[in-house]
Amino acid sequence: MTTVPDSIKKQIVRRLSAWYDRHARKLPWRETSDPYRIWISEIMLQQTQVDTVIPYYHRFLENFPDVETLAKAPLEDVLKAWENLGYYSRARHLHDAAKIVISDFGGRIPDTFESIRKLPGIGPYSAGAVLSIAYGLSYPAVDGNIRRILCRLFAIQKFVDDAREQKELFALAASLVPAKNPGNFNQALMDLGAGICKPKNPACPDCPIAPICLAQKNALQEKLPLVRKPRLIPHKQSVCAVIENDKGQMLMVQRPPKGLLASLWKLPGGFVTDTEQIQTALKHRVREELAISIHPEKKLASVQHTYTHFRATLSAWKCRVLRGHPRSLGCQSFCWADEQDLKKLTLSKIDRMILMTLSDLRSP
Repeated sequence: MTTVPDSIKKQIVRRLSAWYDRHARKLPWRETSDPYRIWISEIMLQQTQVDTVIPYYHRFLENFPDVETLAKAPLEDVLKAWENLGYYSRARHLHDAAKIVISDFGGRIPDTFESIRKLPGIGPYSAGAVLSIAYGLSYPAVDGNIRRILCRLFAIQKFVDDAREQKELFALAASLVPAKNPGNFNQALMDLGAGICKPKNPACPDCPIAPICLAQKNALQEKLPLVRKPRLIPHKQSVCAVIENDKGQMLMVQRPPKGLLASLWKLPGGFVTDTEQIQTALKHRVREELAISIHPEKKLASVQHTYTHFRATLSAWKCRVLRGHPRSLGCQSFCWADEQDLKKLTLSKIDRMILMTLSDLRSP
């Protein structure tokens, strides 16, 4: 592991602290010391940009101002408050974790690394962030931004996506976190990674630790960190059925409680395997979900969306029911929804996109 002399550690802390005092971003979760609110912000910020999170953070706290309210809320309400923020497992983990905080920790967010890591959705980064910011404990908060900073600062020329190297970078970060104001130190690194030590074209002239940065000294900042060539993102075809009753209501299904986009609502349908024709796949998926036979009449629209590990194209087909009555077979529930009902249901981004596209097609 990289060994850093105490004199360099002190310089890093001093320079970053002074810079943070002058340039810290004004963010709503930095205006509180409430562990609950800091926890909510850190979960929302996982893989999501700050500007996107801010309105969701405010709305979420309006609906669930404390851990007890969150724990008692129906999951459907929590998912609705999270709608379009993505990575819905975060919302489900928050909901489950809130219940554990109430039942096992007396309603107080745990203040030890071992205890807080027991909460669903809390990894080493989130644990370090909450403990250092909310409780003033000297733990690192190491994500991709911080790993990039460390690799450049110490000219570490190893693959940053290697599991062993990530452990060493965590240990390196831990050795740098000061006992005094560790939360500010971690947040200074967060701000540095977001605004100056960016993945491309880092603003080295504006960096407070540039004078001691080995990558900057050796003109390596554009080459570090080292990352293996990313894998190609696979593409998946998905298909859904637009089935309406004589009242103009649309048939909707609720996804299973586990799996991709768990418990969210959608049009009936699913993924198309490599060996299936689209219309055949649609018949099979709808029968598996609702135990009805359908006839796809015509394609109405299609939309595309990129997830973390794959890209998807969702096609919507106008269908009529041939045999049977809907029942919850491969889904949690189903309903017939009009336009107002659809607004109340919690849908993923791609499902909301396809409904908006269908609505636009109907508009005169």
